[in-house]
Amino acid sequence: MLTIHSEDHRLHHGAAEFYRGRLVPCFEMPSRADQVLDAVRGAGLGPIVAPDRFDRSALTRVHTEDFVAFLETAWDEWSALGETGDALPYAWPAADLRQDVPPDHIDGKLGFYAIDAAVPITAGTWAAVRSSADCALTGARHLTRGAHSAFALCRPPGHHAGARAMGGFCYLNNAAIAAQYLRDHGAARVAVLDVDYHHGNGTQAIFYDRGDVFFASLHGDPRQEYPFFLGHADERGSGAGLGANVNYPLPWGTTGADYLAALDCAIADIAAFGPDSVVISLGVDTFAEDPISHFKLRADDFTAIGQRIASLGRPTLFVMEGGYAVADIGGNVTAVLTGFSG
Repeated sequence: MLTIHSEDHRLHHGAAEFYRGRLVPCFEMPSRADQVLDAVRGAGLGPIVAPDRFDRSALTRVHTEDFVAFLETAWDEWSALGETGDALPYAWPAADLRQDVPPDHIDGKLGFYAIDAAVPITAGTWAAVRSSADCALTGARHLTRGAHSAFALCRPPGHHAGARAMGGFCYLNNAAIAAQYLRDHGAARVAVLDVDYHHGNGTQAIFYDRGDVFFASLHGDPRQEYPFFLGHADERGSGAGLGANVNYPLPWGTTGADYLAALDCAIADIAAFGPDSVVISLGVDTFAEDPISHFKLRADDFTAIGQRIASLGRPTLFVMEGGYAVADIGGNVTAVLTGFSG
């Protein structure tokens, strides 16, 4: 299996995020990707390559032009104020506030284009998120050229980013960008399966009214867990997309056996949809020791996840998402990939 990885991920290293009433060191850090890369090498999964560079238009097939432009210029606007620390939002257009007029000031833009304060912007953020998207696009291109599988070691992750919003450590939605690329290059139907602990709210929203991209997600119940406001079982899609969205919200304490039973249902949903290609939002923060999650999966469960994904028999792109037990992330990721590869 080809792995695509960019050293540019190191250019994004936020100092802190706002979590439960205080600033804390970012859970999403460069060492996450380092650990996964070391584990991929150690497992001998196959070649590791740098990503190709893709045109900006691949991003705006999924994200709005104004949002991409914001990400490109946010640091320059922030540093022009004389600020040297990370840029973080502090005001949001919540209920009863207008959401149709982007502010001119960078403080307003940061909140307008964010869903939370876990998305610090640094001097290197744009370069890192752009290369992260290129990793996913390179993996998708690999599939269009006949490969059975690829692993995009994306960092920062992407599945919480919507068409016009960043959030949850995510800036560009790598999985959605890759799925759209597959659609644009010959795949009539694409399925996105999100196995991250947190619901892929951004991916769901991007494809919610479309019938050509199927979205399935297993995640912590939003009545208990971030992102709280999306990911319920009754969200089935709308318009042409009605029936092309399935959510399996699961309670805190979910074990591997219960998780795999729900995954079997999601796999059956995808098989019934009949996709030409599958994109996996690969989060391993379902691990029992993850510091910000509440599921109880162990190493053997990750192998079983990979085996079940392989049962679909479709060309498959794995796109790295979450996983914050840094010492264990590499082993858990490679368990999924080796389970898939047999």
